[in-house]
Amino acid sequence: MDFLIQFWEGTGIYSITWKQVIMLFIGFLLLYLAIVKKFEPLLLVTIGFGGILANIPGAEMSEVGGLLHQIYSVGIETSVFPLVIFMGVGALTDFGPMLANPKTLFLGAAAQFGIFVTLIGALFLSDIGIMQFGIKEAAAIAIIGGADGPTAIYIAGKLAPDLLGAIAVAAYSYMALVPLIQPPIVRMLTSIEERSIVMMQLRDVSKTERVIFPLVLVLVVALLLPAAAPLLGMFAFGNLMRECGVVDRLSHTTQNALINTVTIFLGLGVGSKLAAEEFLVSSTLGILLLGIVAFSIGTVAGVLMAKLLNKLSSTPINPVIGAAGVSAVPMAARVANKLGLEANPQNFLLMHAMGPNVAGVIGSAIAAGMMILLVGGS
Repeated sequence: MDFLIQFWEGTGIYSITWKQVIMLFIGFLLLYLAIVKKFEPLLLVTIGFGGILANIPGAEMSEVGGLLHQIYSVGIETSVFPLVIFMGVGALTDFGPMLANPKTLFLGAAAQFGIFVTLIGALFLSDIGIMQFGIKEAAAIAIIGGADGPTAIYIAGKLAPDLLGAIAVAAYSYMALVPLIQPPIVRMLTSIEERSIVMMQLRDVSKTERVIFPLVLVLVVALLLPAAAPLLGMFAFGNLMRECGVVDRLSHTTQNALINTVTIFLGLGVGSKLAAEEFLVSSTLGILLLGIVAFSIGTVAGVLMAKLLNKLSSTPINPVIGAAGVSAVPMAARVANKLGLEANPQNFLLMHAMGPNVAGVIGSAIAAGMMILLVGGS
């Protein structure tokens, strides 16, 4: 009898709390969204499963010494995993559309406006007592507006590690929901005539331009904003391997085996931060609300900048591509292309939208560097 009592008291069922039950449900919800709805499956599968493991009573996988804690300490606390992911993204990125139409850099820059508006808004709401975020926490939350998961994780790990789980889930959730969030905003801000604008075919970009650009990018950013150099440096290095044509084996490995391996551990490490005592706090709701505000404002700013450029430019710019200024690559570009086709069946905007989409990646990394520079020492 004593053995049965001892066995029962040693089970997870005996010691599970209602908060852990909720987090297990959230873990399964993330798996459902990834497997059934196909929302960012590469990350949500690993984050969701990591969250389940982190909330099994007695397993202590996210505690000091546990496997998930070790993964987090080695790869996320040191910023290694997000930076390697950025290198892989660089190796997968084609800067051609942006180089062929440099004006799209303005669209990527404008879409980062949501980050800074949300930062100011979060601090204001904290000042009047509605929320309780310091400047570092507010900066880490605001970066969600860039719709760049690795950047959000990188900044959260440096400025607000306690909020990492909620920030990562919010960032990847909104990235996955781009097809639902952006179309109503774009339709509200543009007329069907504007969405029907057909853009000129992009010029061919030479190999020399493709090779020189990542070198110039990293040099300029490193000299002007050293805090952004780690992110953009790895991004530019990955792209250089892609474009130089002499390290195809390294480029192929970076685009496939390396980024896939790191993605597994990154997701599990983030999942370790979904432990009930860290995630089920009042700040999580504030993060989710501020995240959607940041993302929405970024979309609005990108579209409005495209409308402005269309007024100033002699060549037509479809304002729909401004929504692709957020760095959810390539989903935001696909959404822009779909909206263009809805208005005009002969209107193919995908390659045009990839310009601001790639520019958004650069913009979000620069915004992250500015956050680190301005509030990292606060």
